Amino acid sequence: MSSEAREWVWEHSSSRGTARLVLLSIADRVADEQCISWASLSSLAKRTRASVSTVREAIDRLVHAGELEQLDDLIGPQRSTVYRLPLAAKAVAETAEEDEDADQTPEAAPEATPALRISALRRCGIRPREVPETPARVRKPAVPETGRSRRRPAPRRTGNRHSNVPKTGTQNRSEPDLNRRYSSGAAVLSAAEWTVDPATHAWARQQGHFDRLGEQGLQAADAKWRAHRAGFKPRPTDAWAADWRSWVAREHSPSRPNLYAVPGNGPAASAGMTRAEAHTAALLAALDEPTGTEG
Repeated sequence: MSSEAREWVWEHSSSRGTARLVLLSIADRVADEQCISWASLSSLAKRTRASVSTVREAIDRLVHAGELEQLDDLIGPQRSTVYRLPLAAKAVAETAEEDEDADQTPEAAPEATPALRISALRRCGIRPREVPETPARVRKPAVPETGRSRRRPAPRRTGNRHSNVPKTGTQNRSEPDLNRRYSSGAAVLSAAEWTVDPATHAWARQQGHFDRLGEQGLQAADAKWRAHRAGFKPRPTDAWAADWRSWVAREHSPSRPNLYAVPGNGPAASAGMTRAEAHTAALLAALDEPTGTEG
């Protein structure tokens, strides 16, 4: 029957452009002589190579022209929209009646479109849409009207339900309140208690600090770091690891010569040192001296 519906579109439809392509695509899925078809906007847009909004406008023009009907009380496969070509259905019905009464006196053709036989459409996957006749009276007993649970809601402004839990801060009173950045459950230790973990040790080797400082130099840097961090408040292990890495990255190699250009702080400068070299040595000495604000 789709061939007869397409033939009617080609021969009798007044549609043009995208509307004509949309009507042909719908007629291509006609299943029986009732000229009922189903399609989704996305499938029609794909077949006609048009946008969804353009297809929607074309359907509105076809419905306004009377060449297409959108049957909202029916639903197709995959919850698609069901359409009917009423003029094509009328033409198919007239042709069938003429074939049956070819040997008899022809009667006047019916003007109205034949009534739908929904039972014959079930084999095509088209069925009535499940909509209650009276939405105000017909309700689903298992689902509340608002879609919420039937459980009684807690009364408002009842205060804290658990008396042993503080209103603010952590639930465990023995757990200290920390910065949210380090409040993921990591252990809180002092600088003296913290030990270099394997990941930090591997980082020192990968970054070349172990080869640059050597084992003794790395131990000296660790001891210097612990001496300067002795008065700091306890921190999580991740925070100490990040601070220790920053310290080691700035630590100079023990093999680097110490230049002292400030009188009284070390050996005298070489006799051949110029004023510029003396100033440079003074700056290097100042950079080597820890300030206590590292990390």
